[in-house]
Amino acid sequence: MSIILLSIKPEYSDRIFSGEKKYEFRKHLANKKISKIVVYSSSPVQKVIGEVEVISTLAMKPSPLWELTKKEAGISREKFRKYFSGCKMAFAYKLGETKLYDSPKSLSEYGIKNAPQSFVYLQER
Repeated sequence: MSIILLSIKPEYSDRIFSGEKKYEFRKHLANKKISKIVVYSSSPVQKVIGEVEVISTLAMKPSPLWELTKKEAGISREKFRKYFSGCKMAFAYKLGETKLYDSPKSLSEYGIKNAPQSFVYLQER
């Protein structure tokens, strides 16, 4: 099982740690099986703010994925549709237990210079 660091917009990372958002939607999944996501809250926060367990992954066409996840999606249907516009397949990480760090961390603490566009694999700590 691997750990990845994901860049997530602050409005969505806040919803993950409040428990409102139980799915993280992506256009592509990591090739390896993921056990945990380390969350980098993108601009204006620009810090690693916590981590979240990955329970499972989902892969299907966008419409059925929305129907399955909409109650805990943490985003509007409009934003979901815009994000997956033109995509034949849609993916989601089903999120579990969260751990919000007491003190946000910089990317350099993980040996990373720049925020990833998608994700980066991390060494297990």
